[in-house]
Amino acid sequence: MQRVGDLDFESWVCPVPLRDTPTVVMGHGGGGVMSGELIEHLFLPAYGTAAAAELGDSAVLSIGGTRLAFSTDSFVVKPMFFPGGSIGDLAVNGTVNDLAMAGATPLFLSTAFILQEGTELSELGRIAEAMGTAARAAGVRLVTGDTKVVDSASGDGVYINTAGIGVIADGVDIDPRRARPGDAVLISGDIGVHGVAVMSCREGLEFGTTVESDTAPLHGLVAGMIATGADLHVLRDPTRGGVAASLNEIARASAVGIDLVERDLPVPQTVRDACSLLGLDPLQVANEGKLLAIVPAEWADQVLEALRAHPLGRSARRIGTCVPDHPGMVVARTGLGGTRVIGLPIGEQLPRIC
Repeated sequence: MQRVGDLDFESWVCPVPLRDTPTVVMGHGGGGVMSGELIEHLFLPAYGTAAAAELGDSAVLSIGGTRLAFSTDSFVVKPMFFPGGSIGDLAVNGTVNDLAMAGATPLFLSTAFILQEGTELSELGRIAEAMGTAARAAGVRLVTGDTKVVDSASGDGVYINTAGIGVIADGVDIDPRRARPGDAVLISGDIGVHGVAVMSCREGLEFGTTVESDTAPLHGLVAGMIATGADLHVLRDPTRGGVAASLNEIARASAVGIDLVERDLPVPQTVRDACSLLGLDPLQVANEGKLLAIVPAEWADQVLEALRAHPLGRSARRIGTCVPDHPGMVVARTGLGGTRVIGLPIGEQLPRIC
């Protein structure tokens, strides 16, 4: 054992997940670089021609002349109950929002539970009730499901998988590859709230006021934007990896650069304080009730008006512009006139937040 003074170097661990690893690590589930590499270098080669060409949060399928959006997601958040929500409503809202980001009206969801032996039935009941309440609020039906139980050493409470189907109206063409130079980048409200809400509950942190998750269904907000007649190019809900991951994925898919104005980013003071305390970047913290919209500049004001007319979009604002420079990169313009590159997260800053 090597020691210098009271330092035990052999007990140290690296806080950043190593990308060259023969085993799965937490960073593979973070929605960042490691997640992308897992998909590109393991799953896609294994699937071969059975894999879809597009890799969005929702697949767009044409069946009998009707365009459908189809999505699936799994939820492993810890703790299962947090300020402003639970794993139950998160599971419904998360899949509803993935469908909405394709411009779809969500209709049907499946629900699959993996339960750890020993989980209190009263807790499972609270989760199921939260799912029912969220589904009714979103106007979707829970039409099929499954339940499995694992032994007490193999799970951690309740895990949920939901899949969803929605219908896309004629004329709606929302795709991460459609961002163009000159497009405006909009956001529907404050960022980083969900991740900080879960973290504060998990770690027992206090910020003078309770930070509540922003988990909410966003398809009503999207419907209002579509009703303006604007040609919406891209929509994305910045969940795992936050705004940074979502904008980097869009920039790469569309081969454009994205310039953000740092002072226009809506970061609440409680989120700033928490991120400063823990050394986190608010742009990489997850959201569960916010959306990013990339629209032609001439439609930006009208789309913002539609967003602000909805209760979930009252704080909407423009935060940047798509540019022909530095394609595939996201850059923030600081208040001092400098710039900083907003990179794609490697792993995940906050594990188990969705």
